[in-house]
Amino acid sequence: MKLHFSITTAEELRERRGGRYVLYSVCLEGFLLGKARYSQLRRWDAQLRQLFGSAVPAFPPKYYLAMTKSMADERQSQLEQYLQNVTLDSNITNSDVFIAFFRKLQQDTFKIQTQRAFLDVYLADGSNIKLDIQTSDTAEQILEVTLCKMGLSRELTKYFSLFFFQDHDDGVLSVVKKVAEFELPYVSLQSMKVLHCKLGIRKWYMDPSLDTLLMDCRASLNLLYMQAIQEVERNWVKPTEGQMQELELLQKNAHKVKVSLAFTANHSSSIFLLQFLELIREMQFYGYVRLDPCMCDYPEEGCTADVYVGNNEINCCIKLPTNQIKEVSFKINRLRSWQVTFLGATKGGEEDTLEFRFEYNDSGTWQWIILYTKQAFLLSSCLKKMISEHMTKAAREGQEMVVHSGFISRKRFLVRPNEDDRVFEKIREEDL
Repeated sequence: MKLHFSITTAEELRERRGGRYVLYSVCLEGFLLGKARYSQLRRWDAQLRQLFGSAVPAFPPKYYLAMTKSMADERQSQLEQYLQNVTLDSNITNSDVFIAFFRKLQQDTFKIQTQRAFLDVYLADGSNIKLDIQTSDTAEQILEVTLCKMGLSRELTKYFSLFFFQDHDDGVLSVVKKVAEFELPYVSLQSMKVLHCKLGIRKWYMDPSLDTLLMDCRASLNLLYMQAIQEVERNWVKPTEGQMQELELLQKNAHKVKVSLAFTANHSSSIFLLQFLELIREMQFYGYVRLDPCMCDYPEEGCTADVYVGNNEINCCIKLPTNQIKEVSFKINRLRSWQVTFLGATKGGEEDTLEFRFEYNDSGTWQWIILYTKQAFLLSSCLKKMISEHMTKAAREGQEMVVHSGFISRKRFLVRPNEDDRVFEKIREEDL
């Protein structure tokens, strides 16, 4: 699955001996992962090529004469495309050469040496597991250790992931980004201090019916239950009045029989958890990712929207300029491409403004719909996950599904897409 790499800046610096070089800011999901020179990336490409040969995409050529501004811009764009395309092959992203390069890049950029440290990993109920780690441990390693401590079966690890999130004082929960498997969570947390992020475990699938695959493991039941309770308390799900009464009655009965929700096996509590999860799966937006309120241009400019992503749709509860409320469901099988665009810094200069636009078939007419959200990369990741799950399910049922790839634009200004911007070719699941 292609990762959301971008190169946001290219800084020209002077070496001690007087020579000049360019330092590229390599971002993942919109956040700085590390800074690298062209020569570093070129040496890394040579290492990858020794192992994987032609599977490695073409690397931007070396220039032996001074570069013009247009040549420099072209190289930056080519390096960005290279980083995105090299992640299409999971054999490459899982290799020691790939992981070691980004481990060193993160540590060197933020000047954090490998040493012993303690890391808190939060669960959805607000509790945390304190881990004794090395600062160079990857997210994949930390996730495995955490879930092992909780007693989760190894084969179920793939259904969960680490996320950075913000737990606001007003009770609002904001998911900032999914942590990449090769990323160093300890280093990333240090680099994101200004955002006051926490590291937490959440399930990582967009089809709520996949819950049924986790029902035979007590640890996974506990994780699903804690996240379900959190989604109710934080208003991520929208139960009807009758559903809420059923939920409260079920919880009340559980307390009467003193159901234990500890991580130990208990027959009564297991029955309660199964009943609770079966009930909550019927509620609107269960298992969805809720984004922070944002601006949108649909059905007209100046609208605000509460956005929920999951179960093969982007659901928007839109507030019109007239204060009327309109709920719209955008189904993924009617979406053919999308892009994330950096629009530049806000007036206060505190953070970049991101635009997420997708091309959607509305009543037989293709049109671009825009959401202005700082969680644009998270939304893109959720879309790719949904499409991947949908394709897996379609293949299992012997159906053919045609989808079109989303992509990232590194443009810093708003542009109307032209034919060269659009990506309409058939792709496979591993291309997403």
